[in-house]
Amino acid sequence: MHTRLHGRGALFDADPAGLAPRLVGLAPGHHRAHPLEHPEEPPFVVLTGARGLGKSAVLGELRDSYQGHTPVALIDCSARQFAEPPAGRSPESWSASAMALLVIAEQLAEPVTGAGRIAFPRLMSGLVAVAAGGWGDADSERIRREVERILLLNERGGRFGSLAGRWAAKVAAKVVAAATGGNAFVTGAVEATLESVAEGFTGHRQQKASQWYRSYPNAGGSSQRGLILLSQHFRDGGGSREHAERYLVRALLADLTEAYTGFMAKMQRLGRPLVLLDNAQSSPGPELTAAVLRDRADGIGDRVVFVTARRGEGREELPNATRRKLAEVARRTEWAPDSAPSSRALLVALSPLSADDTLHIVGALCSDTAVPSHLPAAAHRLTGGNPLGVVLLAESAAQHLPGVTSVGELLTAEFRPAEDRRGLPAHQALLDRLVPAEYLEELTVLAAAHDHDSACALAAALLPDTFGPADVRALQTLLAEEGLPVVPGQFVGDPFVRALLLLRLHLCDADHASWRRAHETLIDHYTEPEGAPYRLHHELALGNTESAIARLRDDFTTADPREWLRTLRFIASAPYFHAHDAEGRDFSGRGNRRAAVALGTTDAAYAVPGDVDAVLHLRVRRLLHAVWELTDPLVLPDPKVCDRLRFELEQLSNLRPAAGALLWRASRDWPAAALAGHPLEGPDEHEDDGRGEA
Repeated sequence: MHTRLHGRGALFDADPAGLAPRLVGLAPGHHRAHPLEHPEEPPFVVLTGARGLGKSAVLGELRDSYQGHTPVALIDCSARQFAEPPAGRSPESWSASAMALLVIAEQLAEPVTGAGRIAFPRLMSGLVAVAAGGWGDADSERIRREVERILLLNERGGRFGSLAGRWAAKVAAKVVAAATGGNAFVTGAVEATLESVAEGFTGHRQQKASQWYRSYPNAGGSSQRGLILLSQHFRDGGGSREHAERYLVRALLADLTEAYTGFMAKMQRLGRPLVLLDNAQSSPGPELTAAVLRDRADGIGDRVVFVTARRGEGREELPNATRRKLAEVARRTEWAPDSAPSSRALLVALSPLSADDTLHIVGALCSDTAVPSHLPAAAHRLTGGNPLGVVLLAESAAQHLPGVTSVGELLTAEFRPAEDRRGLPAHQALLDRLVPAEYLEELTVLAAAHDHDSACALAAALLPDTFGPADVRALQTLLAEEGLPVVPGQFVGDPFVRALLLLRLHLCDADHASWRRAHETLIDHYTEPEGAPYRLHHELALGNTESAIARLRDDFTTADPREWLRTLRFIASAPYFHAHDAEGRDFSGRGNRRAAVALGTTDAAYAVPGDVDAVLHLRVRRLLHAVWELTDPLVLPDPKVCDRLRFELEQLSNLRPAAGALLWRASRDWPAAALAGHPLEGPDEHEDDGRGEA
């Protein structure tokens, strides 16, 4: 596999071939042809998923793998250059889509192995006409500057190397000499551009390109009129601009098709052109995507491989697209479009990294440091295989081992992304890239919630009055659109993101006042009997264990054993970011009271309540603390606590013979899962990871 990325062989493998070589027609990193899976029309590939799954890294690797071998362009649709017009440029003659086409063409034009530069006469002419619509009050120097960049798209190198400068001077002179009025400026620019194309190139292809706009609607067979209409439609905005932009996209693709036409081109150009759009959920991503898909559905084909990356699943934008998991496209896509434009798209959901991938990444980034044997598994359990989380956690470990003892300490330790950049806590560095920055404060509070109502209770208690129930719903919708999973029983469905947000909430104040107020608010919110597991969960988060022990003890003999185990797991999934003393207060030392209770070392000093079965009470107490410790994603699993968990569940199975089989099975499965860094499941509940509903 050529790629430096882990867990992405389905895209980059050369033998057997992954998705990229089957679509591009070249082995990654080599100028060696590969058979095409879809020789007539490639699918429009959209990589989907939440933040941190490595979509940008995949696009960067695609660019690096094919640059110099076949034409490649990569743009970030969220970049500033696509957000607003340059200084002095009229919004009437500028759009994010037109700017993107210029940047894409500039990159695609570069020479590659065996072939020279690609010229874009059709796109060049259209962009000049569009730009001219905003020159009504421009000086000649600004016109010359704008025109020269666009005209460079028609450079072929060699003896034509100085043409752009001459054309720019001619166009600028003709425009400045034109009569005042927007249409006259456009006419002057179009005339000069078409004349320059005709004068500079006399071959059949170039003449054909200069006549391409004759087919523009209502052009009457005149290229000049077609370009003037294009410029007018662009300035009109709305649907008219959308029509003009679609024609500009078509011009780019027609120029690329021309470059690949003919015997010599087929001999020289082995791979298809590759256009990569990052953050394609932002403009101009949706506009470019819609234009390409619509033309392909209308039978206007092209030779370009598009691979875009977007947050979320894109179900509303691309309702008829074929959807595949990454592993499912490793050998074949099984993609067959129908008449709907969006069916031309192939959505590929990037998968999290495997435990083996995490092991390799931690080993590679910590190669000069002795790594605790359970750290890779703990990192994988915490991050869920999120590539950004795995890499940043491994980098934090490389900076701080052996002075840290848990992944929790790695998250709170200062992380320096580079020697010349300031450090910040690792959890904050992760949140800066995993959640929308404009909602970080709200999400920090609402991460403790379980549904809309509990989120509203938290918002009323800890957020400004301006953030009400409608804002809570809007934020829930945004999280789903961002690609975070929707999990019943959790406002923030992704366990890794939720853990980071809760850690930030805990550290908001030196005395953890916001943390306490949030959990106290939810304790007061869940007053009904059916809300008892939630209430006990939040009491446990504050270090108050007695109510949870009593509830689990009293229910043990009568509750359904599966429900009892599920309730135990949910209550014990309470976050634990700070040690507690015997009374549940925050403790500044480094002692691990949960492990001490789980191992029974505090039993002698503990006062068992009167009138209860003392043996059962102590056993449930030890079990609760063991599960609390082992489900904590911020600590390494302690083999001694795992052994104690096994023993306590075994003993409980003896106390309730009718439920003995389930409890005994849990005594085997849960310790093994904890040591492997997996969630505690079951028995026979593999669809429920214990981190959702109570």
